[in-house]
Amino acid sequence: MRLYFLIVHCALWGSSMSANWKKRCEDEWGLQGVPMPDSVDWKSVYDAKPFGRNFLKNSSPYGLTKDGPPPEPDLPEEPDRGPPRFVPEGDFSSWTTSSEVLPYDRSGIPEGAVICQLPTSSWFTMEQVVDLKAEGLWEVLLDEFQPEIVVQDWYEESQLHKFIYQLHVKLLAADKATVIAEHTANPTEDLSVYSHNWKEVSHVFSGYGPGVRYVQFIHRLKNQFLNGFWNTMFTGSSVMISPKK
Repeated sequence: MRLYFLIVHCALWGSSMSANWKKRCEDEWGLQGVPMPDSVDWKSVYDAKPFGRNFLKNSSPYGLTKDGPPPEPDLPEEPDRGPPRFVPEGDFSSWTTSSEVLPYDRSGIPEGAVICQLPTSSWFTMEQVVDLKAEGLWEVLLDEFQPEIVVQDWYEESQLHKFIYQLHVKLLAADKATVIAEHTANPTEDLSVYSHNWKEVSHVFSGYGPGVRYVQFIHRLKNQFLNGFWNTMFTGSSVMISPKK
């Protein structure tokens, strides 16, 4: 009889604690109207703090913020005659990186002109995949409520080319192969006027349908090598969940 009482007491205590954590989550993030089943471990959700938090790791590998202008490039005292570089310097931990060397751009060169040297251009690609359930979100929230998934990025107006930045974000199913929704940005730069600021790229996913479990974030920035290495920097990359539709 005493053992039965202890089991019932522990079950009631556990249920009460779960309800308390659920109430804290509801109040702190304004989740009224959001499906919150009792089967979810609400303490784990509360500890993860999935709302209003950037899911991307190491979002500013250059140690810069958008609140100040990008630093002006250092002009070398002597031209760099060494082999071309294709990878910028920075702390790219948590990013999967790759580099793609591009063919020489001969557009605009008159026929018969003597060419001494052409810039070598390359794309530097950085990728992260966010596991939404591991970050504290629960299935019924993603499948039925479908909260807004907000993506933001800032890149430098490096003036290297009219195409210096690309963004491709995919919402993936549990198999990491099925694409449920996606967004691509490939802005064009106006090189007729000199400008050296941060430019914002953003997108909000909503009403994307059930089954989303991962967010794949990929951006590419253009670099050049011509008597020195010149790159396009970025800062403030983010993937965030808003507790609203």
